Amino acid sequence: MCGIVGVVSQAPVNQLIYDGLLLLQHRGQDAAGIVTQQARKFFMHKAKGMVRDVFRTRNMRALPGNVGLGQVRYPTAGNAYSEDEAQPFYVNAPFGLVLSHNGNLTNAAELKAELFNTDHRHINTDSDSEVLLNVLAHELEKTTRGLALSAADVFAAVRGVHRRVKGSYAVVALIAGHGMLAFRDPFGIRPLCIGHGSNENGSTVMVASESVALEGTAHQLDRDIAPGEAVFVDMNGKVQAEQCAVGAKLSPCIFEFVYLARPDSVLDGISVYQARLNLGETLAKRVVSTVPPNQIDVIIPIPESSRPSATQLAHLLGIPYREGFVKNRYVGRTFIMPGQGVRKKSVRQKLNVIASEFKGRNVLLVDDSIVRGTTSREIVQMARDAGAKKVYLASAAPPVRYPNVYGIDMPTADELVAHDRTVEQIRAAIGCDALIYQDVAGMKRAVGSLNTRLDGFDASCFDGIYITGDITPESIARMNAQRTDSADEGDVDVSRLALPNPQEA
Repeated sequence: MCGIVGVVSQAPVNQLIYDGLLLLQHRGQDAAGIVTQQARKFFMHKAKGMVRDVFRTRNMRALPGNVGLGQVRYPTAGNAYSEDEAQPFYVNAPFGLVLSHNGNLTNAAELKAELFNTDHRHINTDSDSEVLLNVLAHELEKTTRGLALSAADVFAAVRGVHRRVKGSYAVVALIAGHGMLAFRDPFGIRPLCIGHGSNENGSTVMVASESVALEGTAHQLDRDIAPGEAVFVDMNGKVQAEQCAVGAKLSPCIFEFVYLARPDSVLDGISVYQARLNLGETLAKRVVSTVPPNQIDVIIPIPESSRPSATQLAHLLGIPYREGFVKNRYVGRTFIMPGQGVRKKSVRQKLNVIASEFKGRNVLLVDDSIVRGTTSREIVQMARDAGAKKVYLASAAPPVRYPNVYGIDMPTADELVAHDRTVEQIRAAIGCDALIYQDVAGMKRAVGSLNTRLDGFDASCFDGIYITGDITPESIARMNAQRTDSADEGDVDVSRLALPNPQEA
């Protein structure tokens, strides 16, 4: 999961891209980068850290130009601790290309070998985004063959990318002297939208991972970029688009609606906030079947993504809703922090309890999802320490039982508290008095009902069905082995990565 922004304007774009990245900071806190273009020269600054820390006044002044792109990074591939992995990435031929990418390539290792052995291109990092950039560069070089660039050439190159690349990818790229290119994988797993605005010098075209980046910078959301579609915006702001994939289907990642996206975003025609309200409504039925409402004194959300689900749940059950945790906004998301030790330590730094809301009460805590269980276990204990008589826990999402390979940091099965465990075993591991999960079918209905034009969802971390069709236990094991911390985790036991039969899911 990363956040990307691209802009073509008639005025300097450095501040606009910075503002857009701030609005997408929740999508990545490891590193940030911006590149701008003036004439045919690129200007880039990127480093580890959050947006406000990476860019100082001197850095912004060194980013001139009316065209640019930026990214906030949350690493799922490559070296999470290396500044060399920060995006955007640059290659000088053909034309000069800069690229930022949100997603994860599932055949990156094979592509890297092809690029070196067949295409004679050198990859200098472990990042799959650099692989994707070089695939695009090679396909663009084949298409143009040294001739002047046209939009048709760009679309032909993207068709070549789709034929070679597997996995999830939402991309924004700059082609020196020509314009901005944005495209999305044939399943639309990761989000990408486009909108327009204006300034004192004329119009602006902006693409971003979430609509909130457009609306928060005074742009109007036009639409989502379709799965498999490519959009080319020339230096004057002229927009051309073409479907570049065969058999494209809209199957976005459902975890975007559960947790990743901001609630004020609209992704693929679905309000994230309304999706979470719907999840709370379907969760209410599960709660009633597990814990009688008269045994619950208060419903308390675990900040922040669970609030809409918790409010709807409390409303339907007629149980008081209370805020029992105060969040320290200066501590990053624990879910995307590397290492269990850092994650566990940060929970109590991140959340403080309001003891009066717990003391002597049976409380139902509501979370958006339970991934590793580390945070849940700490929070349940915090509720008990504050004096709660009983602590029930409800998850607005189903059990996360399978690795995610499409750009969310949950690739190792042994890290997942629900993997190979029953609900009762998970409850015991977390330490709550009752544990209630959403069911997979209910989750898909709750979100899918908001846009009936969807072809489905990628819900692989819940149901083990990988929509790209190329994922096996062996391929997951290979991807895990490529992670930076694989040496600490040891060899991956492929037998424990068994995936469900699609006919049974």
